[in-house]
Amino acid sequence: MRELLAKLNPPQREAVEYNRGPLLVLAGAGSGKTRVITHKIAYLIKECGIQAKHITAITFTNKAAKEMQERATKLVTGLNTRGLTICTFHALGLKILREEAVNLGYKQNFSVLDSYDSGKIISDLLETTDKSLIRSLQGQISLWKNGFISPDKALAQAKEEFDMVQAKIYQQYQDTLLAYQAIDFDDLIRLPVELFQNNLAVLHKWQLKIRYLLVDEYQDTNVCQYQLIKLLAGTNGLFTAVGDDDQSIYAWRGADSQNLHLLNQDYPNLNIIKLEQNYRSTITILTAANQVIQNNPKLFEKKLWSEFGTGESIRVISCPNEEAEADMVARKIMLHQLQHQNKFSDYAILYRSNFQSRVLEQALRNYKIPYNISGGQSFFDKAEIKDIMAYLRLILNDDDDSAFIRAVTTPKRGIGSTTIDKLSGYAKRRNISLFEALFEEGFAAECNAIQVEILLEFGNFINNLQFRQNKEPAGELLNELLAAIKYESYLYDIEEAKGAEKRYANVMSFVEWLAKKGENDNKTLPELTQTVSLITMLEGQNGEEVDAVKLTTLHASKGLEYPYVFLISCEEGILPHQESINVNSIDEERRLMYVGITRAQYELTISYCEQRRKAGALETRERSRFIAEMGGHNIIDEAKRRYEKISDKTELLSKFNLLKALINKDA
Repeated sequence: MRELLAKLNPPQREAVEYNRGPLLVLAGAGSGKTRVITHKIAYLIKECGIQAKHITAITFTNKAAKEMQERATKLVTGLNTRGLTICTFHALGLKILREEAVNLGYKQNFSVLDSYDSGKIISDLLETTDKSLIRSLQGQISLWKNGFISPDKALAQAKEEFDMVQAKIYQQYQDTLLAYQAIDFDDLIRLPVELFQNNLAVLHKWQLKIRYLLVDEYQDTNVCQYQLIKLLAGTNGLFTAVGDDDQSIYAWRGADSQNLHLLNQDYPNLNIIKLEQNYRSTITILTAANQVIQNNPKLFEKKLWSEFGTGESIRVISCPNEEAEADMVARKIMLHQLQHQNKFSDYAILYRSNFQSRVLEQALRNYKIPYNISGGQSFFDKAEIKDIMAYLRLILNDDDDSAFIRAVTTPKRGIGSTTIDKLSGYAKRRNISLFEALFEEGFAAECNAIQVEILLEFGNFINNLQFRQNKEPAGELLNELLAAIKYESYLYDIEEAKGAEKRYANVMSFVEWLAKKGENDNKTLPELTQTVSLITMLEGQNGEEVDAVKLTTLHASKGLEYPYVFLISCEEGILPHQESINVNSIDEERRLMYVGITRAQYELTISYCEQRRKAGALETRERSRFIAEMGGHNIIDEAKRRYEKISDKTELLSKFNLLKALINKDA
């Protein structure tokens, strides 16, 4: 262990060794927070004698959890790590709910609804297909749940008629979820908190299970997540929270940086350790970042520093319009890549909003530059995967009406909307699920005999798989399911051959992945079905990194790093966003700028447009105030050089050779 600790700097080592009470580690960008967490896990096991099964580390993404698990396991090679839990908040919530479902009035085989399915329920309740309205209410319900506000409380707080309508829909939505024996993503945190607050015996049981808690990205926690941490940590507060108030950029989805203040209040003996040495960026980049963020009110004073030297100057570039800006970025990447023979994956283009990627894509295609956009369609959002998941959800929980409707109508089996409407009306009168209703004689008396026969055949098929789901390997059941419903033939009936082949390949990939996961993790089909609901992407399934320029929003870039970064469209109204300017609240926008700057390792280029087309007319733009806030240390403002002639013959020859190489490559 001494050898491992020797590789840490003094504040990192102090954070790893401190275990006498609650600890907050203020970890600046690129300061090695993951190293601290993984080394602390090893220290707790090796030096403190805490069994791995009593240690839980929580983070926000599956990718971060996987990386942490791999790194921690390597540090404790040869020791018993059985039961060590490194997972997301929501995965921990699911684990708790699986064990405690009965205490909350749920059966163990509850369904976890994704955004699409919860949106469908809201759509039905609102009796509208207006996507913006549905998304707006989904977002509001999510904020209420994350803020631990019940439907009754939301109704009591309502001041306007619109607020009252939203609160009533929230109540109906919750009633529907309970009827479906389903929970949504936010319930994975809210329900365990509610349970622990109302059942001290269950809380004590979990406090004994989790004797040391580590929390990553603490500044991104919301009210509900903080309550979960506080309840599990208990009065002794045996936990380490790692976070950075300067990177708190998720207030719009409920994150509350004031949770850092609450730690101080709730745990007067809180120890605070700052990690300020940056292992990512040059002094020039860090100086600019420090200069920008010092304009925000500070919870804790902190200043990043580096031993990597001054490095290249930051370049600020003015462009006539967004097309010129995109062309400039693409051209610079191509020339730089040719000159230095870098990988395309060394480059990232960061922007404030998703709409900005369109013009960039066109420019990159023009220069034949491979690119990858973060936040593309999730594997699990594909229609063919949702089809199979509907069957799995119904097998898991036959009270799940939305899963029933999708499964019974996909593939088509002669059940039309008229039959579904009759079944739905009957189920509603009897206050039972659609699945239960199809077996009742009362329904059979109301419906066509042929339709009843088809429904009963479907119901018996699902019952058979339900009976076997905990006894037989998941892979065998899944392959049997696909064969029975003739899903491959169905795809070829509704698609051209090429499209059907691609979609069925996705299904087979999904089934093979589930079968392998079931075998390796010793999980049954019900456990796999609930787990899948937590995964937004098949992250790193094939373990291959694509050599392509990364296009990503500033929000999605947090936690990542790239040798060469282009931070585009730094204009008033975009960064900072116009809404923030209107309400005179740009602190979070400034933190976004800070996050963008600190993604760069070696070189940073910042650009903005002088004009931008809006509603068909050209609009003059003003460059972002954050550019001025960076100061002038080693910053080249190339706006002044745009019309200057190149007088250096060596520079001229170099550019000529690069352009010639570019032409030859395109030929």
